[in-house]
Amino acid sequence: MMIGYTFGFSSLLIVLAVLLTASAIKIFREYERGVVFMLGRFWKVKGPGLVLIIPIVQQVVRIDLRTVVFDVPPQDIITRDNVSVKVNAVVYFRVVDPEKAVIQVAKYFEATSQLAQTTLRSVLGKHELDALLAEREQLNAGIQKTLDAQTDAWGIKVSMVEIKHVDINETMIRAIARQAEAERERRAKVIHAEGELQASEKLLQAAQTLARQPQAMQLRYLQTLTTIAADKNSTIVFPLPVDLLTAVLDRFGAPRQS
Repeated sequence: MMIGYTFGFSSLLIVLAVLLTASAIKIFREYERGVVFMLGRFWKVKGPGLVLIIPIVQQVVRIDLRTVVFDVPPQDIITRDNVSVKVNAVVYFRVVDPEKAVIQVAKYFEATSQLAQTTLRSVLGKHELDALLAEREQLNAGIQKTLDAQTDAWGIKVSMVEIKHVDINETMIRAIARQAEAERERRAKVIHAEGELQASEKLLQAAQTLARQPQAMQLRYLQTLTTIAADKNSTIVFPLPVDLLTAVLDRFGAPRQS
């Protein structure tokens, strides 16, 4: 009876030793770290590879250092020009300081997610709708910078923020379409006015040139007649310029005067 009891107790000790040894051995992958506490106090960060932990005396918290991607749910935002829109985004972040990520915040993923939602509303609410639609890159950089500054105390690095979609109601979409159409009409009128101005400047230069050279005016007159005469079905009555008659009379009258 005593032998059976001794054998049973020895087996129990062996099982306990195996369990303690198994719990003392921790293997961390290349992208993992272990935050080790000694009797409740922070001791050190270990990993990757094989790590030995003293059971009961030491506890370890496993932290993943890979970049985490999560969607920010659509947020109701009122822009600076009092337009109500819904905006959602994507946030990329990773843990750079495992000690802070465990000690300074209870659940760093949930905390970063909630902070991203409030930051998205506060930053985008300072801009007008036109900037929200046209200046995505600047807004993404602004949100990333603000969010990263606030999560630095948690050992979190926010590497990128991307606005995915801006949802606008139908009334505002129609108003934007009318605004775009009016802008196109304005540009067309401006281009037409600039063309008229350039044409008038060229005509003024041509008139000044012709005024300085009467022969050029005569040649231009003859060229115009040639162009009109190209249409054989037209009957054209035109006055003979006095300048042209004067030039002809001077040409034939010059010998008699000499």
